[in-house]
Amino acid sequence: MRAFCFHAKIQGMTVRMRHTSSHTKNRRSHYKVRVMSAVKCAKCGVAALPHKVCQNCGFYKGREVVDVLKKLTKKERKNKEKELAESKPAEA
Repeated sequence: MRAFCFHAKIQGMTVRMRHTSSHTKNRRSHYKVRVMSAVKCAKCGVAALPHKVCQNCGFYKGREVVDVLKKLTKKERKNKEKELAESKPAEA
């Protein structure tokens, strides 16, 4: 029983080790922000992230994946359909 109590006391002690500012900066040197590249959507021509569904039209690799008009109100849906219709002839 005494050995257990003694062991518990040793485990509870911690020594805080300090690091110099140069050591900390050296460790953090890889935490940098990378520039995101953007590509034009083949359907609507809006800048979109590569390998992602277009947020404007909902198309990915030439097919509709997400119905962007589904959650819009009637007035917003009408405006969006008009906008998408105008962007189609510009491509051809």
